[in-house]
Amino acid sequence: MARVLYSVTMSLDGFIAGPGGDMSWLRPYLGPNPEAEALVADIGAILVGARTFSGDDPNRGTDKEGAFEGAWHGPQFVLTHHPPRTPVEGTTFVGDLATALSAAKDAAGERYVNVLGADVARQCLEAGELDEVLTIVAPVLLGDGTRLFEKPGGRQVRLERVRVTEVPHATNMWFRVLR
Repeated sequence: MARVLYSVTMSLDGFIAGPGGDMSWLRPYLGPNPEAEALVADIGAILVGARTFSGDDPNRGTDKEGAFEGAWHGPQFVLTHHPPRTPVEGTTFVGDLATALSAAKDAAGERYVNVLGADVARQCLEAGELDEVLTIVAPVLLGDGTRLFEKPGGRQVRLERVRVTEVPHATNMWFRVLR
């Protein structure tokens, strides 16, 4: 059965995108990362939010454009209430979380459904469907933008640290969501 993983790179002050969804801040912190590179083979499907899908890609226009610097290829499910009129190859647009998760899990088989996007990750967590979190922390402070996790009024989510690894440009922290 597929497990649901939220993988993300964030600034030390907890932002995954800068103001206005800017991802250019990420460029200096991309590079060889065995943790992220090994993960690619374990992903069976991607579940992505509409803002992330249509947002800024720090590698746009290069051979590294796309998820995991262009290394990942496979089924992608976009959670949105406004699908495009023109189909996008390899991408299915779904209007509700339950349907999107079910389809992504079916496509992933025994591998991960990798969640991209803070809002979709929050929704998966609230639905009790998020199993793991891989946070790659870049040594930078952004000061504003999209937070890794935000719940108005607050909500404590208990995590169990699985492992921590380092590369020169980032620290990888892998957690299991405790239920």
